[in-house]
Amino acid sequence: MARVGQKNTKPELIVRRLLLGFGYRYRLHRRDIPGKPDICFIGRKKAIFVHGCFWHRHEGCHRTTTPKTRTSFWEEKFRVNVARDRRKLADLERLGWDALVVWECETKDVSKLESRLVNFLSNEVDKKRK
Repeated sequence: MARVGQKNTKPELIVRRLLLGFGYRYRLHRRDIPGKPDICFIGRKKAIFVHGCFWHRHEGCHRTTTPKTRTSFWEEKFRVNVARDRRKLADLERLGWDALVVWECETKDVSKLESRLVNFLSNEVDKKRK
């Protein structure tokens, strides 16, 4: 588990490649933004988090398993992760940012993911929210 990376994961690279293909420019892992989002669009005040289903407990996903050994340790770890995720999303919202969570399993269906990303970043969505 210690070798599992936090940055530049395969799902994150898939999302980044799609965004670059659409012509979007972004910043990575900004420490000055709550939650240190994986992808930030500073001018648009939008952030994208690419979450692993296992670590961030994607509800209903088959990848959301709990190890058989030291289950109490893992359950507590997962509970803290989920609480932190909620808190960071709320912090961003309070600052006027929009956030999108892309789950690891969602990166398998690229066409669905493309439309989700475009909808999140399009100007029509920005105008509707104002």
